[in-house]
Amino acid sequence: MIHLPMRKTNRLQNFDYSQNGAYFITICTKNKQMTLGMIEKNNLDSPGMWLSDSGEIVRRFIEGISITDSNVYVPNYTIMPNHIHLILVVGTDDEDGTPRAASPTKALIPNTINALKGLSSKKAGFSLWQRSYYDHVIRNEEDYTRIDEYISNNLANWQTDRFYTH
Repeated sequence: MIHLPMRKTNRLQNFDYSQNGAYFITICTKNKQMTLGMIEKNNLDSPGMWLSDSGEIVRRFIEGISITDSNVYVPNYTIMPNHIHLILVVGTDDEDGTPRAASPTKALIPNTINALKGLSSKKAGFSLWQRSYYDHVIRNEEDYTRIDEYISNNLANWQTDRFYTH
């Protein structure tokens, strides 16, 4: 009998992912294949992302998240050749901070990510994504600013990115 290593969960234990707040999400492509496009430099020598057909599908699904679920919106994201980064924000309906999400939706962020991964893979016609994803609960304004800048500058810093392959 083959004993496989236990997968370590990267979710915070006992954390309600439907509560108001911002979350930094990173999802890698299956086997970190460069299926979402490629980075090219334009005539101003600044990098730009050319999206493949799969990358375009992913872009449309990311931009549709807040249309599909008004409880969640995406203020910033980037699509890289073999991964995506996005900030997901769970909004509120009332001034007292009551989440717009119905109380049983404890897994709002995981459900949103699973829908993005599943629907984009189905539309692409093949499995685009690795099994899991990385998340980070954004804890304060400084954390948010740092992550927002990281996402905005990710194309320019591709060669030093931890997921860089050539």
